[in-house]
Amino acid sequence: MFDWMVWTTPVAVFFSCIVLMLIGMTVWEIKSPTVMRKGFLPIATTRGDRLFIGLLSAAYVNLAFIGLAGKLAEVLSLSEEPSIWISFVASMVLLAFVMRKG
Repeated sequence: MFDWMVWTTPVAVFFSCIVLMLIGMTVWEIKSPTVMRKGFLPIATTRGDRLFIGLLSAAYVNLAFIGLAGKLAEVLSLSEEPSIWISFVASMVLLAFVMRKG
C-alpha cells in the first residue's frame, strides 16, 4: 500500500510525531475542552486550529528545505546537501511556536 513512499528515518519520525500529536491532542481535548483565543494569528483559534496551521507550516518548511537543499549546498560550497534533520528541527520549533503563541 505504501510502496510508492520513500520511508527514510526522518520521514518515519516526522509522521510518527504527527500521529503522537493527534493522539495527545485528542486526550487533551477530552480532559480539558478548548476555548477560542487570539494570538499573533489573524483569527481566533482553538488548540486544534493551531495544530492544523502549525502542521501545514511544518510541512511547507520541510518542502522548502528539500527544494532548496541543493542550491544551499552550492551557495555554501558544501560537499553534500545539508541533513534533512535541520528542517525537521526547524519545522518542530515553528509548530511549537504556533501552538504556544498563535
